[in-house]
Order: sequence, then structure tokens, then C-alpha cells
Amino acid sequence: MASTDSDPEDAITKEEIAGTAPAPAPETAGVSQGTKRNAFTELMSPKTKTAKDSAPEPKTLASTRGALTRSFKERDGLGAYTHDPAAFPPSRVIYYTDDFVAINDMYPKASVHALLLPRSPARSRQHPFDAFEDPAFLAAVRAEAAKLRRLVAKELRRRYGRHSAQERAREAVLDGEAELAEGEKTLPRGRDWERELLVGVHAHPSMNDLHVHVLSPDMVSECMRHRKHYNSFHTPFLVDVADFPLAADDPRRHPGKAGYNDRDLVCWRCGENFGNRFKQLKEHLAVEFEEWKKE
Repeated sequence: MASTDSDPEDAITKEEIAGTAPAPAPETAGVSQGTKRNAFTELMSPKTKTAKDSAPEPKTLASTRGALTRSFKERDGLGAYTHDPAAFPPSRVIYYTDDFVAINDMYPKASVHALLLPRSPARSRQHPFDAFEDPAFLAAVRAEAAKLRRLVAKELRRRYGRHSAQERAREAVLDGEAELAEGEKTLPRGRDWERELLVGVHAHPSMNDLHVHVLSPDMVSECMRHRKHYNSFHTPFLVDVADFPLAADDPRRHPGKAGYNDRDLVCWRCGENFGNRFKQLKEHLAVEFEEWKKE
């Protein structure tokens, strides 16, 4: 599909597809430069590259289309990143290699929301259900998603570690308020932020280029504006990369028939059912967000 024509199974709006919806600054809901610098040596191979600091900051995807990227319109918009990742600022492109590009989502649906974009000419334009039938490609995507997952987890720790009960011992050592126990050489492990992340693909992708979502579960974002925004991440509409390849009779192969995005709105943390009351859910999620950070 190459236009913004409405599709009832789309998880995003026509304006988001076109790249014309208002977008927050990427550093407010993505992996920060500080986290990237601190994690670079640990996570990245020598072939990993980062976007140039001098690149201008785009406000919308449409505004980034220069001579090399203007052909990547609407549902093809993510292709601009895989085609020329160096053309984008480091606040948008987290890193890139010959095989993958990791970006901060322009329209994040959670407090931290990144995308992993394969650059494989043979697979990047396929539906993920088809592309992930290739064992070698699936293994490569899982390995790269694990790298991005660690980076997103580090960003959550950077932002919220000071609030978390599970991080207190670690934070105390970092703040100089406590010392490592005798014989210990590493910091207390603290909270397992990686375990809490969502890592998967939409059963019905709204954009044509294959992309894997890596995001925090909180769903607190100014871009989380619709029922389908929420349900596309907290129902089986989001298919974990660990679940592939799917069985031929897996109901997630037919998300429209399953009606995932039309389901009642249910809080991901406490299980309260809000029916179709999106405004009330969003208010509730803000409260749950503060409690989640404290865990």
C-alpha cells in the first residue's frame, strides 16, 4: 500500500503515515545522546556508525525529504532512514550498520520508543510474517533487536533509576552514599529493565518497510491519542519477535478478523477495564506510570 488511504487495520493515523502530524522532540521520548555515549563501547561493533551531530533536526518526516529522500513518501517514509541514515541527526538515528538502522520513533507511543529497520533489499519490503520465515534473517533481526533492547533499557535506567526501589542499592553506590560489599567488583544489578520492554512487530504494519518496535510498556506519550494506538501494543496485535515463525493457523495472521484493535481498553499494569473510555484510560496510565517507575 503506497498511500495514506484509510485502512481499518492501521494502527496509526493518516497524518502519522504522511509525516505531517505534530511530533515531539526526539530526545524527549527516545534514546538520548548520553545513553548512547555511555553504552557505545559495550553494545556497538566497530562497524557501527552514528549520525552526524551537524545534521539539521527535522520536525516531521515530510520536512526531511531532500534530493535523496523526497521519493520516500507516506507509507514508504521509513525507507528514507535505511536509504541514507547519515542524513538524519543523532537525536533521530540512534545508530546504523550495513544491515540495520535504529531510530527513535517520530510518533512515540511510550516514554521511550525506538524502531529497528533492516536494510536487506530482499527482506525489508516484505511483511514480517513472510520475512521471518527465513531462519537466517530472523536470527539476525533477533540479535540486533537484543542490542537495541539493551540500549533502550539503559535509557530507562538513566531516566527512572533514581525513582525505582529495585535500583536503590545501585544508586546509593553511584551517589557515593554506600560502598560495594567486600569482594564485590561490580555494581548491584538493580532492576531488569530489559525484561519489561515490548519488542515486536505489528500484525498489520501501517508502513511498508519492515520495522521492529522496541518500547517501554507505559504508553505515556503525547502521541498516544487513540484507542488503536494503545491496543496495537497491548493486545496480540503486537507480535513478539520471540514468537516467530508463526504457525499457519496462528490467529495473529488475521488481525482484522481477530479484532484486536477494537477490544476493550485494559490497563497493561493493573488490568482495569475501561471499555471504550480512552480519556479515562490515559489519565489512569499517567498515575500508573508514576507507580511503575517506583517498582
